[in-house]
Amino acid sequence: MALSRYLILQGLCFLFSTLVGALGMELRLKSGGHHCEGRVEVKHQKKWGSVLNLQWHLKEATVVCRQLGCGAAVEVLRRAHFEPSVGPIWLLTLRCQGTELTINDGAHFQLKTSDQYILFRGMEIGVICSGFVRLVGGYGPCSGRVEVNSGGGWTPVSDGNFTSPTAQVICAELGCGKAASVLGNLPLREDSEQVWAEEFQCKGQEPALWFCPREPCPGGNCPHRGAVHIVCSEYTEVQLMKNGSSQCEGQVEMKTSGGWRTLCASHWNMANANVVCHQLGCGVAISTPKGEYFVEGGDEIWRDQFHCSGSESFLWNCPVTALGVSACAHGNTASVVCSGNQTQLLPQCNDSWSDPAGSAASEGHTANCSDSRQLRLVDGDSRCAGRVEILQQGSWGSICDDSWDLNDAHVVCRQLGCGVALEATISAHFGEGSGPIWLDELNCTGEEAHVWQCPSQGWGQHDCRHKEDAGVICLEFVALRLVSEDQECAGWLEVFYNNTWGSVCHSPMEPMTLSMICRQLGCGDTGTLDFLVPSREGSRPHWVDGICCRETDTSLWQCPSDPWKQRSCSPKEEAHITCAGNRPKSCPATAPCTDKEKLRLRGGDSECSGRVEVWHEGTWGTVCDDSWSLAEAEVVCQQLGCGSALEAPGEAAFGPGNGSIWLDEVQCRGREPSLWACAAAPWGQSDCKHEEDAGVRCSGERTRVSPKSRSTSSVSTPVPGISSLPGILCIILGALLFLVLIILGIQLHRWRTECPDLSTFEDAVDEALYQEIDYLMNPENEDLQDSPEQLGQHVSVTGYGYDDVEELTASEIPSVPGILHRALRMRQLCLAFQTSSGPTHLSSVSQRSCQL
Repeated sequence: MALSRYLILQGLCFLFSTLVGALGMELRLKSGGHHCEGRVEVKHQKKWGSVLNLQWHLKEATVVCRQLGCGAAVEVLRRAHFEPSVGPIWLLTLRCQGTELTINDGAHFQLKTSDQYILFRGMEIGVICSGFVRLVGGYGPCSGRVEVNSGGGWTPVSDGNFTSPTAQVICAELGCGKAASVLGNLPLREDSEQVWAEEFQCKGQEPALWFCPREPCPGGNCPHRGAVHIVCSEYTEVQLMKNGSSQCEGQVEMKTSGGWRTLCASHWNMANANVVCHQLGCGVAISTPKGEYFVEGGDEIWRDQFHCSGSESFLWNCPVTALGVSACAHGNTASVVCSGNQTQLLPQCNDSWSDPAGSAASEGHTANCSDSRQLRLVDGDSRCAGRVEILQQGSWGSICDDSWDLNDAHVVCRQLGCGVALEATISAHFGEGSGPIWLDELNCTGEEAHVWQCPSQGWGQHDCRHKEDAGVICLEFVALRLVSEDQECAGWLEVFYNNTWGSVCHSPMEPMTLSMICRQLGCGDTGTLDFLVPSREGSRPHWVDGICCRETDTSLWQCPSDPWKQRSCSPKEEAHITCAGNRPKSCPATAPCTDKEKLRLRGGDSECSGRVEVWHEGTWGTVCDDSWSLAEAEVVCQQLGCGSALEAPGEAAFGPGNGSIWLDEVQCRGREPSLWACAAAPWGQSDCKHEEDAGVRCSGERTRVSPKSRSTSSVSTPVPGISSLPGILCIILGALLFLVLIILGIQLHRWRTECPDLSTFEDAVDEALYQEIDYLMNPENEDLQDSPEQLGQHVSVTGYGYDDVEELTASEIPSVPGILHRALRMRQLCLAFQTSSGPTHLSSVSQRSCQL
């Protein structure tokens, strides 16, 4: 009977599930920022309706997120947190444990409909899911390391067998357009960090990564070289339109989420054109005629500026700027004429150090020999600052900084459309290159069209190393900062433009823009505008207003805005921002910090020797000994005021430090004003352990006593403080004085061992004196005049002239002259003894005897 009831119930459940499936039950989240957050809606009777349930909890939301492939549930929201629905409202009864695969698997699943439920509009259920996939560590939500949510945390995806269709699915799921690039071999956060134990095998058409086929890795361990990093782009296609058809010549148009848009000709050049021709399989660029194929009535001209080097595979791989870019003039559209499928129409360049006079092509004209070479700036914070590199003979190479000056830098900046040069950097200021060093001893006048037209030693002729790579900072270089006296991630927002720091206006500054700013400054993912902060004093430019970042922008420079102006707004409209990562400024000493205060030595036997430690991001960290030499030690010693460098020990010679290893591959020339001016790997990026901490030993004058003796070292320690003549004289005199004291000490010790006990000697003296007095005062003594020789024999006492005193008899009393002679002799003896030993060594009787 019980069995039959159980079978009946099972049959009813199956029938109900079938009916629900037949009714086309579906689930979605609506009106959120992305498909993994929003108002819960189910499809019933071919209609989408929101859900009413006053007893939904995180367990029910967890099942919703799992069914949608959206990771873990973050929050359950009620009372129309999202935009209220306009359709029907369903009453959904549901009890879940949180482990079900779909809401249909929950207990007491029941869906009711009634027109009366409309009265509860505004109380619909909303859910926020973590999402199944995210990109982190990039310049926005559309670039970074790929991580998926296992329900218990975020796990990186390995670069092993990661395919381009998988990247396309991820970018589409995140609303980020198409995948522009896929990078592998990125280091994991920790050596022990595990990667996702499945391989994704997307076809490219799936609605989300959750729905892609997966293949478990053998043994649950996917082979990999590191994590995978992707960059998504808003741009998805490019075409050249002529007479309404796509060809290998015509007006440049790009497809975005908003449709096809024509590109502006501002900053459009042959390098950009070559990328387009190559991408379309149309050979190489022949010319870039501005506006020649313009068609009236087209869409708004897209004013984003591309800055290609010419080697990119897709136009959207090129750096893009939109911040401060002016609106495009009517009809000023970018156009390209490609060579078609012929790729060898351009003349080949020889390897001479300059090109024929007048061979440089200007924008809008035919290409020539110079255009087969390319120029770029790398490892700077902007496209207009960085290490100078030239593409020659298929390889990117650098320029040596011998004779490098502003005239050479002016040519580079103008060639790249970055204005005039602000600074010509040397000593690999932007890091070392890795390819050939193409040019050395460059001697430009500043008027050349291309940097390779300047006189030099010839292609590849040099006597340099990459520690001498040249760089530039151009006028159109832009930088970002927050200005505050006591906060790290809060303050007045300023940009560096036109060689001057100026403020940013706060209109409209939506959350997406604030998030971009804070993320780019390394200050968290969100930020707020502070409207109650009093206006600050002082005069400064107000450079830009109307910044409005898009979801696909990867840096602030790609965000559209109003054009650059000196007075974009009033002083009362300057933006003051507080980011989520705000913290008090923490200098190692009183603010403001100086370079000297951000450097210290620890573990040495003086203030001018020890392990090198630097202050960064509020903590002390060490320096790796890779590339560490006397040149780097010299900069440290000079920066600390410790004289010159004597030694540059590595391998934690002064003991291993703790905390972060802030610097690696530091490479100085020895003349830099501080360690920060030397080339180095990016902050915090190293492949070292603390057993490789770098140290220095300087000739400095400041010494300190170590609180405890150090372990014996095989390396002798130079004496600090010998860099001046007075110091040398003091050391010599001190050594002589020490030698004299040693000699005196030896003599004193020898005298004490040879002499009898002092008290015994005093007793003998007193006894002799008593006998002498008794002898002199006794009237019965008869004087027999003694000779001086006899007298000398009577005054010997145990080696001091008195050892025969007790032998005197009554018959040997001297005469009066003899008595006076003997008394005088006794007086001399007492005075001699008193002078050598002091009066305190004689008894009172003896002293009185000496006074007679």
